[in-house]
Amino acid sequence: MKKRLYPALYDINVTNLVDVVLVLLIIFMITAPMLQSGIDINLPKTVATQKDLGEGIVVTINKERRIFVDDKITSFDKFKQRLGDLKSKKGANAVYLRADETVPYGFVVDVMGKIKDMGITNLGLVIEPVEKR
Repeated sequence: MKKRLYPALYDINVTNLVDVVLVLLIIFMITAPMLQSGIDINLPKTVATQKDLGEGIVVTINKERRIFVDDKITSFDKFKQRLGDLKSKKGANAVYLRADETVPYGFVVDVMGKIKDMGITNLGLVIEPVEKR
């Protein structure tokens, strides 16, 4: 009886790999814009140069004067503790303050005062840039 020799297959079928990669790419393209802060506020508009924010903690104040530290709601009394915990956990030394344009100036200054009181000197105010005409 004669043995049949079957040649070994050295070809790698990448069709399935390409399908999975394309599906993941589409999913990331759809979900990436949703990763921005989900708190709906109207930022003040001004003509200003735009700077890359980089790494930092985002503090948001909405029109109901609710304070969010990295998208988690925090009371005004526990704000310093929450920000301090997050600062030590992330190791970030920059804080970016986003406030709705209808929030009273005094309340924004109170929040800024608490941030400065913690020794954070790298504080940025986030605005919505307007095109120059």
